[in-house]
Amino acid sequence: MFLKKTDAPRTVVLPDGRILSVADLPPEDTRWVASRKETVVNAVSHGLIRKDEALRRWGLSEEELDGWAIAVQKHGRAALKVTAIQRFRQP
Repeated sequence: MFLKKTDAPRTVVLPDGRILSVADLPPEDTRWVASRKETVVNAVSHGLIRKDEALRRWGLSEEELDGWAIAVQKHGRAALKVTAIQRFRQP
């Protein structure tokens, strides 16, 4: 088995003790659910992948990814659920 050489780490330890690796990232053609959004936000914020790589890989806009990051920071994973957007959105 050969691994692609990269400057980024292959795994990171999250503040809650969970280990996040490149293998945990969602596929490029994913159906977005709260847990996958949180995984991408954690991967970018902890340096597992670069922000520009995440935007390209999943076809996201900067505003979308930044919105996810703010929602996770303020309210946790529950704020990423589509059914809960109205509850957590600022007026």
